[in-house]
Amino acid sequence: MPDPYVLDDAAGTRLQLQDYKEDFKVSQWDVKGQASWKLERGQHFREPGFPSWEAFARGDWDKSLQLMDEEREFLAEFTGKAKDKGIDLYRVRVVQQPIDPYLQWELHLLRLRAECGELIRVASMEHVTEYESQGPLPELVTFGSKILYRVVYNDRGELAGAVKFSSPETIAQAASLTRELYEHGEDLESFFHREVAPLPPPHGESAGG
Repeated sequence: MPDPYVLDDAAGTRLQLQDYKEDFKVSQWDVKGQASWKLERGQHFREPGFPSWEAFARGDWDKSLQLMDEEREFLAEFTGKAKDKGIDLYRVRVVQQPIDPYLQWELHLLRLRAECGELIRVASMEHVTEYESQGPLPELVTFGSKILYRVVYNDRGELAGAVKFSSPETIAQAASLTRELYEHGEDLESFFHREVAPLPPPHGESAGG
């Protein structure tokens, strides 16, 4: 059984929301020829300010999907830029059953990201819990061997910043964990067709708790 995964925030630097956003914008392109790994563990978040999420939250599913598809050009340009720089974009999305309404919305967005070139797989709770004897896995983003963020959310599930780590050993451990979950994961497309496509439209933010 794998060892439990725990990060020591005292070894990193806490970034408030705006500082994190600015730092992220620079860091994401500073890893030419390396991989970026993202691990998403939480099952319910809020994304105020994102038009597709806003439509979902008020219960307008058709509008939400329409607005989501309007992101296609931007996402294709983003992944194209990453490809030009030799940056492979990997993402692992942990999914717990039954699927939360928020996560149903997000899986549609992730499918769009995958169609635009992001490499995404779904990890089951059965495999993830092997690492969680001391609590749920954190939300992680690694950029090559240079930077690791533990993404921080507030009590409402809204993005609130991050803790930034620069220790090569800490970064390597986080990337290794995400890679291991990715290797055991299921391709997003097959999971989506089996588990997400048959679901009825969610009823908005109130249904997600």
